[in-house]
Amino acid sequence: MTVSKKIAGAAAAVALSLGAVAGSAQAEDKLNYSWTVAGESDYIFRGISYNAEDPHVYSYLEFTYNLFYLGLYTTNMDYGGSLGPWEQDIYLGIRPTTGPISWDIAAWWYIYGNPNEPGAGVTPGTTDVWDSDYIEFRVGATYSPITNLTLGATVWLTPDQDYGSTENVSYEGSIAYTLPQMHIFTPTLSALVGHSDSGTNKFYPTGYWLGEDSYTYWNAGVKLAVDKFWMDLRYWDTDIDTGDPTLDDWADSRFLFSAGVTLP
Repeated sequence: MTVSKKIAGAAAAVALSLGAVAGSAQAEDKLNYSWTVAGESDYIFRGISYNAEDPHVYSYLEFTYNLFYLGLYTTNMDYGGSLGPWEQDIYLGIRPTTGPISWDIAAWWYIYGNPNEPGAGVTPGTTDVWDSDYIEFRVGATYSPITNLTLGATVWLTPDQDYGSTENVSYEGSIAYTLPQMHIFTPTLSALVGHSDSGTNKFYPTGYWLGEDSYTYWNAGVKLAVDKFWMDLRYWDTDIDTGDPTLDDWADSRFLFSAGVTLP
């Protein structure tokens, strides 16, 4: 099945999801916010290092009103000189519920600083646009069959946006279990497995993900929370094998440590 057909099928699923949540109950009529500031030993995006295997600092600032939310994600990053030295994401979505299912449906806009981007702007004499910013759509659902256990499924849909991205679709499944409090810590065990199928275009003739058109990624770890503070130790890996040692290093197995605070 082609990526276009997979995206069309996933888009149909999104439409059905939107129809299902249209009549869901409204949340409290109040504006709220949450702000997370954290440091991490590497910036991993779907199993791939986006900061040359170096630490980064990031901020999540999110505002919620009824079912709706608006978020800003900011971080330093370095993706081989073609993306960076910073990333600013803006995302907008809704989080309704239908029965036992909690939904998360949103659009993300990824914005990058690109001082080393080749031919920034429009290449003279062509219509080639070297703009790495791109938009992606997400539909996710979570379900808790028993207390403290959460199961999740997410689909990410990315239209073809020239240099920014080929068309691609990523599927993710997750599981998390919160253990009883141990002394001052509340531990949560979690794991995720994902798979991405990428199309091609003139900028990415063999695929978007380090030149690959399809790969699988996964992680597992434990998060320890103490009031508003938390730390997380996680193992990441992918099945990417490009034959290029540098590129393969960015997608190899690694332990990721992060720590931060979430307000208010």
